[in-house]
Amino acid sequence: MGKRRKVSQKKADADSNPAEEEKSSLGREIITYIVIILVGIILAQHLNVVVSGSMEPVFYRGDVVVIEKTNFLGFQEISPSDLKVGDIIIYNATWFPEPVIHRIISIQKGSDGETYYVTKGDNNPQADPALVSTSQVQAKVVSIGNQPVVIPKIGYITLWIRGL
Repeated sequence: MGKRRKVSQKKADADSNPAEEEKSSLGREIITYIVIILVGIILAQHLNVVVSGSMEPVFYRGDVVVIEKTNFLGFQEISPSDLKVGDIIIYNATWFPEPVIHRIISIQKGSDGETYYVTKGDNNPQADPALVSTSQVQAKVVSIGNQPVVIPKIGYITLWIRGL
């Protein structure tokens, strides 16, 4: 009999204070929205829209690739010095005003002891015109096996908005 009375009393307390229940529900809803927004921001920082056809047929203009960054909010997800031939990277080119997404085709040691990458778009006839230092590397495309993780065509919205 005692347990039934306690349960009934709790139910009566909740029924008698709907404002308290509404505040609790609103708090949970706000926290849910904050979590969704934070997850969206983190995911968006790990996606890159392909703006040219230089890597066809691996991925096409308008595709979105999943990336790991060299510096994400102070965290090093990948080390630029650990890259290998065959990796697809995004780097700040000295010969082009926008970041470039191309494959590493060879690795060289400079006279300064620094590591440099020779890069090339899979659809391009020649290697890129300048070597890429580790400090220029921004990100690496995530691959499963030897296949990059690609979300086809969804980036066309971004290209349209940016006028590219």
